[in-house]
Amino acid sequence: MNASLPPPRASALDLASFPEGIRALIIGASGGIGQAFVQVLQAHPRCGEVVGLHRRSMPRLDLDDEASIASAADALHGGGKFHLIIHAAGVLHTEGFMPEKKLGDLGYAQLEAIFRINTFGPGLVLRHFGPMLDAGRGVLAVLSAKVGSIEDNRLGGWYSYRASKAALNMLLKTASIEVLRSHPQAVLASLHPGTVNTRLSQPFKGGQIGRAAPDAARDMLGVLNRLTPADSGGFFAYSGERLPW
Repeated sequence: MNASLPPPRASALDLASFPEGIRALIIGASGGIGQAFVQVLQAHPRCGEVVGLHRRSMPRLDLDDEASIASAADALHGGGKFHLIIHAAGVLHTEGFMPEKKLGDLGYAQLEAIFRINTFGPGLVLRHFGPMLDAGRGVLAVLSAKVGSIEDNRLGGWYSYRASKAALNMLLKTASIEVLRSHPQAVLASLHPGTVNTRLSQPFKGGQIGRAAPDAARDMLGVLNRLTPADSGGFFAYSGERLPW
């Protein structure tokens, strides 16, 4: 199925596909987009509770620490199911490295660091938090990137980042097939946020060409609102466009 989602019905954020009193979980809530998801959801009249997890939250969740992911899930397990789980954390560059421009830039340390945060950590999030989706209306989304599309790759470069997001998409797609067996109404999706004015994009003129993080969060929440179980396992842009693998 290659069709994109229908456009939103109105300019205001519509979350009508979720029940009143939405219970939401944002992983990576200390980042620019993660914070925006928390703020937008907290301000929405249909939302009853928003839980944000990050390295300094209680419970603590560090994607570079496998035990902390399991521990955070255990700590939240007794509080009830979530209607919406969004994994918003990721890394493109650090003080120690920037995206590779050529094969000669590839190195084991950078590849491992990128994959630990962009792929391995989210994979464990799927493992530990997927079962916490509400059986009626449960949506779990991971923030991927259009540059992780193999079919759409026409410029090259950014080796580890591209590969880590392509691998994340595969984990999400595979998990969606398994989750369907126990949660037939669940929706799992990869989301491309576009260029957003955050620390991740600023070295690449994000402040000049990117959207504000709250705008990006509203766009993506609008997409999630329109997803149905038939869309589970799909890769979508913030506009609702279905992206190629």
